Amino acid sequence: MTELERLLHAYDQHRAAGRACALASVVDVAGSAYRRPGARMLVTDEGQLTGAISGGCLEGDARRRARRTIRQGRPALVTYDSTDPDDDLQFGAALGCQGIVQILLEPLDFQDPDNPLELLRRWAAATAHAPAVVATVFAGVGPGDEVQVGQRLLLLADGEIQGTLPDTATLYQPLLADARAALVAGRPATRHYPGGNGAVRVSLEILRPPVRLTVYGAGNDVQPLVRVAAGLGWRITVVDGRPAQVQPARFPEAHAVRVLPLEQVAQQPYDGAFALLMTHNYYYDLAVLRHLLPDATTPYIGLLGPRKKYERLLQDLVKETPDAAAQLQSRLHSPIGLNLGGETPEEIALSIVAEIQAVLTGRPAGFLRDSPHPIHPTLQADAPLVPEGKVEAVCEL
Repeated sequence: MTELERLLHAYDQHRAAGRACALASVVDVAGSAYRRPGARMLVTDEGQLTGAISGGCLEGDARRRARRTIRQGRPALVTYDSTDPDDDLQFGAALGCQGIVQILLEPLDFQDPDNPLELLRRWAAATAHAPAVVATVFAGVGPGDEVQVGQRLLLLADGEIQGTLPDTATLYQPLLADARAALVAGRPATRHYPGGNGAVRVSLEILRPPVRLTVYGAGNDVQPLVRVAAGLGWRITVVDGRPAQVQPARFPEAHAVRVLPLEQVAQQPYDGAFALLMTHNYYYDLAVLRHLLPDATTPYIGLLGPRKKYERLLQDLVKETPDAAAQLQSRLHSPIGLNLGGETPEEIALSIVAEIQAVLTGRPAGFLRDSPHPIHPTLQADAPLVPEGKVEAVCEL
C-alpha cells in the first residue's frame, strides 16, 4: 500500500466515523530535511496520526497545531527552522538537520469534492501509470486576494486540469506554464507570483504513480521479494507457467498472480513495467527475454543467475536478432542486484529491490558517506524561502 493509499484509507474511516480531520503537508524546504515537499500526515481532532512529515521530530507539535486549525476552521503555515544548529539544539525542535521545513495545515471538509485528499484520489483513479503535477498555494495571500491558501491546480499527463484554483486569477496562466514545465522535467519546484499582499508562493509537486513490477517466476525465493517490494507500495504481478506454484495464497501482497504457459509468453501485451526473470527455467527465461527484447517501454530487465547464463541466453538471442546485445545493453541487469553479499532469499530480495530503486532514481547506489552530493536534489525555487510563521517546537521522539 502506498503512502497516499494509507492516507485515503484512514481518511475514509474517519469520515465514516464523523471524526474531523486536518491535513499537514510539507510544501517547501531549504537546506537539509528528512522529508521533501509532498510528504503528508492526516490528523484527527482526537490527535490520531496517519502518515509522516518528518522522522518523528515534528509530528507532535504539528499535531497540536493541526487540531487547532480544525477548531478554527482555517489553514495555517508553520515554519520549523534548524539552520542555526546551536540555537536549534538548545531551544528549538532539536532536529539537527540544519534546514527549514514549511508545513501547510488545512482542515478537511468531508463535503468538499475538491478537498486535497479527494483531488489526489481522483488523480490516482484517473491515471493508470502516468505522473501529474499538483500546484498548491501556501503563502503570500490575504483575505481579499483572488487566490487563497490551500487552492490547488492538478495537471494530469493528458493535459486535463482539475482543482480549485480559479482560471480567472492573474497567476493562473503563468502557473499553468510552470506546472507543464515541471511535469516535463519531472522535478518539483517552488514558484512566486505577484499578488495583492506580495509574492504568492506556490508549491509544484510531482505526483508519481506506484512502480509496476512483473516477476516471471513463482518459486520460494520470489515470496520475500514480493513482500519487500509491496512494502514500498509497488504493484507486483507474479507470472509463471506452473499452476501449482502460481497461487494467490503464496503471494498475498501481489497485485495480480497469473498462470502463463511458455507457449503464450510471446502473446502478452507490453505494459512498460519493470521485469524480473526468476523462473529458474532456461527456456522460460529465454522466451520472456525474446519477448521483451524489442519492447523499448520496459526500462529494466533483471535476470537472476550467473553471468554465464546470460551469455548463453544472449548467444541464442543473437542467432535470431544480431543486435540483441545492443538492444539490451542499457536495460538488462545480470547478475541481478546490488553487491550486498546476500546469501539468503531475503538478503537477495533486498539487493534486487535496492538495485531497482537506484535505477528509478538514477543513483549510483554507493555509500552515502562517500558521496560529495546532497542526499536529495536541491528544490528548484525562483526566490529564497521566506520563514513565515516560524515556531519553536520540541522533539517528542
